[in-house]
Amino acid sequence: MSKNIRKIIRKNDKMFFWGMRFLPKAKREAMYTLYAFFRHIDSIVDDEDMTAKEKKELINIWREEFDNIYDKKVPATEIGRKIYKNCMRFKLPKSEFLKLINGLSMDIPTPLEAPSIKNLMTYCRGVSGTPCNLSLRVLGCDDEKLLEDISNELGDAVRLTTILRDVKEDALAGHLYIPKELLNEAQIFSTDPKKVVTDKNLYIAREELAKMTQVLFDNSYRLIKNLDTVPARSMRGLANLYKRYFDIMTKRGWEVISPKPKVGKISRLVITAKSFLPNIGNNNGI
Repeated sequence: MSKNIRKIIRKNDKMFFWGMRFLPKAKREAMYTLYAFFRHIDSIVDDEDMTAKEKKELINIWREEFDNIYDKKVPATEIGRKIYKNCMRFKLPKSEFLKLINGLSMDIPTPLEAPSIKNLMTYCRGVSGTPCNLSLRVLGCDDEKLLEDISNELGDAVRLTTILRDVKEDALAGHLYIPKELLNEAQIFSTDPKKVVTDKNLYIAREELAKMTQVLFDNSYRLIKNLDTVPARSMRGLANLYKRYFDIMTKRGWEVISPKPKVGKISRLVITAKSFLPNIGNNNGI
C-alpha cells in the first residue's frame, strides 16, 4: 500500500485502519484502497475552496477513470491504479462505483435542498450504500440479494443518521437533506437551509426521519445476522458506531441540533473491539 493511501486512512480513521489489520493482506489492501477512494471523492464535494465547475470536472474525470479501469487501460490517478491493482481481483462491479459518483453528483453544481424522499434514497444508496456493497464483496459476500439489501438498509441508516447529526453544519454550507414531504408535514414550506434550520417545527420533520432511520437500523441488524463472520464484524462495527450517534440524539430529543453528538476515541475503540474481536459481546445482540 502506498504511503499516501496509508496517510489518508490513518489521518481520517485510525480505528478503521487497525480494524482492517486482522484481514489477509489482499483483502486488507483492497479495503484500504476503497476507503482512501471514498474519502478522496467525498472531499471533492465538501471542498469549500473549489468552484462548482471544478467539482463537476473532477467528478467527470473519475467517470473517465473507471472507463480506464474497466476497459483495461492505464488508470491516470494513483488511487485509480491502486483500485485496478488491489480491488479488481474481487470482481467489483463498475455499476457500484457509478452509483457513488451519480449520488455525489446530485449535490453538484447546486447543493441538495429538501429533495423528495425518493431522490434522497437514491442519494443515500450511492453515497453510503456503495461503500457497504463494495466492502462486503471484498470481505467475501457473494449473495447478490443480501448485498443489495444491506447496501440499501444499512447504507440509508448510516446516511440518514449523518443527515440528522449534521443538520446545522449542512445548513450553514447550503445543504438541506431533510425530505420536502417531511418538512411540509411539519408545516415548513421554505427550502432555504438557513431558514429551515431555525424553524421551531424542524424537530417534527427530524423526528419523522428518525422513525424511518430506526426501521432501517432494525432491518440492518437482522440482515447482518445472515453474513459470514468476517463481513458481519465489519458491517456490525459500522452499524454500531452510527447507532451510537443515533441513540445519543434520540435520548436528548430531536429539537436539539447543537452541539453535534460525539463518540469519543475510547468509545469508538470499544465499539471496534466488540465488532471485530471474537467472543466479545456487541450492541443489539448480534
